[in-house]
Amino acid sequence: MKLKIKLRYIIISAVNAVCLISAGIMSIAGSSMAKSQSYNNMAEEWDTEGGCSQISCFLDDKSGFSTDMLGAVRNAELEALKNVSIAPEEGKTLVPDAYSCQIGQVSARCDTSGRSEAVVTAVGGDFFLFHDFRLLSGSYFSDSDTMQDGAVIDKELAWSLYGSVNVAGMNIYLNDVKLYISGVIDNPRTKPEKSCAGDTPRAYISYTIAADPLISGDIGQMSPDGSSYGFKNISCYECIMPDPVENYAYNTIKKYFTESHSEHCAVVNNSTRFTPSKRAKAFKKISNYAVRSDSIAYPWWENASRITEMKLSILYHFRRIVLIPVIITLLWLLVIVYKLAVKGRRRLFEAIADKYTRIAYKILQRQKQKKDNIKTKTKKEKETQTVTNDK
Repeated sequence: MKLKIKLRYIIISAVNAVCLISAGIMSIAGSSMAKSQSYNNMAEEWDTEGGCSQISCFLDDKSGFSTDMLGAVRNAELEALKNVSIAPEEGKTLVPDAYSCQIGQVSARCDTSGRSEAVVTAVGGDFFLFHDFRLLSGSYFSDSDTMQDGAVIDKELAWSLYGSVNVAGMNIYLNDVKLYISGVIDNPRTKPEKSCAGDTPRAYISYTIAADPLISGDIGQMSPDGSSYGFKNISCYECIMPDPVENYAYNTIKKYFTESHSEHCAVVNNSTRFTPSKRAKAFKKISNYAVRSDSIAYPWWENASRITEMKLSILYHFRRIVLIPVIITLLWLLVIVYKLAVKGRRRLFEAIADKYTRIAYKILQRQKQKKDNIKTKTKKEKETQTVTNDK
């Protein structure tokens, strides 16, 4: 009988050990998977104290959101922060942001014989702050550059055109529009990113260059004098915003875009999207990742993050299942400890009661003995008095 009890405890211990090890492996794998999508961790890079959140908004073609509306968004952000007594410091950016829109596929060539097709994306703001591409040569361009005719191309396009990645400063022609190569970035590294980015080389250009009809294929809105305002469409807006209260930044951005663009946008809190509790809870809605009901064309980096979200939802959901035996065992141990505590308390009370009962009994016995002694003494005194009287 004793052998069976010991065997049962060994089996329970083994099952719990396996469950804990499995849960630990899942946690490590999940953390590694989330960190691999470094695009979502830029708020931590910007503010190491953790006081900011990274928010992204993705819009479809019907939203009408353009570069003309950036001022309104930024004013709404600053006004919301002002309401909680947060103001920008002189010389510092309080809410860095970026915006972009994929234009489409163009023909790329160089000064020699190299040619290739390339997918072009117009970018603005601090785009390369949010997207930590690995820079192989050259540098990024920015809105503050005097000349906006630079292009950042990926490794694949550099090799197709020049057979090298050390091509910063050389010319590149996109649909015969002459630009110079500002920098060369590495290809996507993770499996989801490679899958979503595709095999076609990519190039990133400024909105100023995207205004050229030869690249965008769109003359844009026309001014009264007949000149083009240029390419202005924005399909992705991103920002890093102070978050004094949980979800304050997310709710601010969501309120602005849902009020002005209703069903044509999707807002994401990049800083919390991979948290285990959130992903495990989202397992019930995992079909939303397989079949999308909206008309938004998400950029490749967001699609890669959504794939990671789906994988993490499955992983953390099964981690919860694996931990069920451990939770049951802990509850069982708590019941045992409680019973032992109750039993021990009862024994303690019984011991105390027995002790005081014995003391009370001894006291009563002593009192009775005293009374008996008094009675005996009184009887003897009476007998002695009677004998004396008889004499």
